[in-house]
Amino acid sequence: MATVEQCRAALGRLAEKLAGAEGAAKNAAAPDRSLSCRVTDLETTFLGRLSGGALTVHDTVRGRPEQRADIRFTLSSEDLLALVAGELDFARAWASGRVRLQAPFRDLLRLRSLL
Repeated sequence: MATVEQCRAALGRLAEKLAGAEGAAKNAAAPDRSLSCRVTDLETTFLGRLSGGALTVHDTVRGRPEQRADIRFTLSSEDLLALVAGELDFARAWASGRVRLQAPFRDLLRLRSLL
């Protein structure tokens, strides 16, 4: 099991990758949407914003947040680290239930190129 600090660092690396993205990946992150990443084994949720092609993580809460984000990821700490490191394929993890993604259909279509 990874730590909260390791997960926050992984999300920071993801934000850096997104900041350097081009084309479809950059466009996928363009709409202004709230984002949450709930890490089940740590009982922690990272809250952020996807806007203008950038990801910003601005808060960490214990358990579930009071307000639901537009885009919500749920996964284990190890899966989060593996996804960001490129060691876990998002599509396979999502199809097997290791990663859950909840978002409006239009956002799911945009996120395909990002994930």
